Amino acid sequence: MDVNSAMEKMSIKQTAGGAGGGGGRAAICLICKESCSGFQPHTWRKACTVCGCSTVDHAPGNDLEDDQRIGRLLADSPCSHLTAKIKGGGGLRMYKRNRMIVTNPVVSRKDPTFNTTTYDWAPAGLNQKLAMQYMELLPESQRPVSGTLGALERRRQLLIQLPAYDQDPMKCQSLASEEEISSMLLFVKQYKQEVLGVGEVALPGEGEALREAAIQRTAKEVKEHSSSNKKDAPKHQDHGSSNSSVASPTNGTEYNNKTEYHCTGCQGEVTKDSPAVYAERAGYHAALWHPKCFVCSECGQMLVDLVYFWSNQKLFCGRHYCQRQWPRCSGCDELIFCQSFLTAKDGAWHPHHYCCWKCGQTLDTPCQH
Repeated sequence: MDVNSAMEKMSIKQTAGGAGGGGGRAAICLICKESCSGFQPHTWRKACTVCGCSTVDHAPGNDLEDDQRIGRLLADSPCSHLTAKIKGGGGLRMYKRNRMIVTNPVVSRKDPTFNTTTYDWAPAGLNQKLAMQYMELLPESQRPVSGTLGALERRRQLLIQLPAYDQDPMKCQSLASEEEISSMLLFVKQYKQEVLGVGEVALPGEGEALREAAIQRTAKEVKEHSSSNKKDAPKHQDHGSSNSSVASPTNGTEYNNKTEYHCTGCQGEVTKDSPAVYAERAGYHAALWHPKCFVCSECGQMLVDLVYFWSNQKLFCGRHYCQRQWPRCSGCDELIFCQSFLTAKDGAWHPHHYCCWKCGQTLDTPCQH
């Protein structure tokens, strides 16, 4: 099954309409290709009723929807500086996704021309030279160049790693009581304040500068909260120094007056002129990663847009952190907040979701399907 060729076809279609800004036909399936007439969502399963494949295999939506979803995720967290208020949005925030456009001259005997490459996402706060160094350290299939498989894969990973229904009760059809809604809201508030983070890219040895910038942001936020008389504003701290990992030695060992830095992921050396990823939750002096090593400790996938969840001294993507805290329904893919649910050898289930895909009959009773 040629999934890559399907992704290539889809990337062309979405560049022309769907993924870039809306409009166009419903997203075709990456697995079924043209045999699927377009994504038609199931009423509660995260799947297509036309072909049966998952929502992720169709990668529906567009950049605006992605930025709104990630904006909601980062709002009310120490990463809220990466968002901006939506005008007329009633306090909603949009992800300030950093795009990068690289223009290189094309040498020829005729008049000079220019080759332009657009990256759908790039680390924030870097000059273009360092940002390009970072991109070149990623596997080519993971580089989010607009209109390529890498950009499409980024969108797929956004849907996989950071599903909207893990952060927004309005996206959950399985919540059946006020108690369940309250449990979810409390859980989301907790992970935003204690676990959620966005990696920062800098050269080895520049952790102190990142730490000072984080302190300045915190001071500014506290001042703004005080001036607006928000008495219930969370008391932000220097999240690096509040984490127990900061007591660890600085990630840099002196040998003959030369400092060596080592990747927290693979333990290999990180050269001083090569960009590395820092995670504020892990402590700016205690840990840094090669760009390709900044991955979820559960699934091994690179963390999309460097969004991470830091727990038990490990990196997780949002999906795998959340389902380590609450069971995930194998039927609807949502977290289970009700007290009564079913468990089987292949996972956990909401009671009413433990049923046949086609006829809806409980799996405890054999059916013709």
